[in-house]
Amino acid sequence: MKKLISWNVNGLRACVGKGFLDYFKEADADVFCLQETKLQEGQIDLDLPGYHQYWNYAQKKGYSGTAMFTKEEPVSVRYGLGIEEHDMEGRVIAAEFQEYFVVTCYTPNSQDGLARLDYRMEWENAFLAYLKKLEEEKPVIFCGDLNVAHKEIDLKNPKSNRKNAGFTDEERGKFTDLLGAGFIDTFRYFYPDREGIYSWWSYRFSARAKNAGWRIDYFCASESLKDRLVSADIHTEVMGSDHCPVELVIE
Repeated sequence: MKKLISWNVNGLRACVGKGFLDYFKEADADVFCLQETKLQEGQIDLDLPGYHQYWNYAQKKGYSGTAMFTKEEPVSVRYGLGIEEHDMEGRVIAAEFQEYFVVTCYTPNSQDGLARLDYRMEWENAFLAYLKKLEEEKPVIFCGDLNVAHKEIDLKNPKSNRKNAGFTDEERGKFTDLLGAGFIDTFRYFYPDREGIYSWWSYRFSARAKNAGWRIDYFCASESLKDRLVSADIHTEVMGSDHCPVELVIE
């Protein structure tokens, strides 16, 4: 059994000050993926005995960034999609293990007024092509803040958010395409109808206290791994970021 955790920490240095290391130790994951680390090389020295550390930093300071910590040393590690315009922001790390790839991803936000929606659409196409290319070698598990609530069940206020970043028809359509291309949304695989479970809450309007959230953090897996999926979870009780950790256990 392997336990995988993914967490958008919304600034790792801030999160460390809010109990990150306690949760990290308690979780005891085999693979622990981060998004939105918001730091550059040398800005943090994390002592994680028993783990290999892999980092992908954005060129812009204090922005984006991903990391992956693994107990088992991967066969290989790849950074980015291999496309320069998509690889300036440190958004992807892929670790190859014996039986599958694990990919951590921080999908670009379409931003206020959907200023970045066109770029987001290009990113989505490139990311899906990248996943399918990896799949030619072995199955893929990918996780992270994918910045989309797929269905109305995945956010508290679908009607008022219809045209907002993260819940546009375009973004939702790309996620539908992703699943159609042979990937499983593992949380929905186990809980097709469960409502009111979210992974992100705005810092405004006491959204978390009211549970006015969005489920935008995912673990997805190649269809070929379906019979090996053991459980999926969203740890809404864990504080320290505006997102909470999500989990997948696989045989």
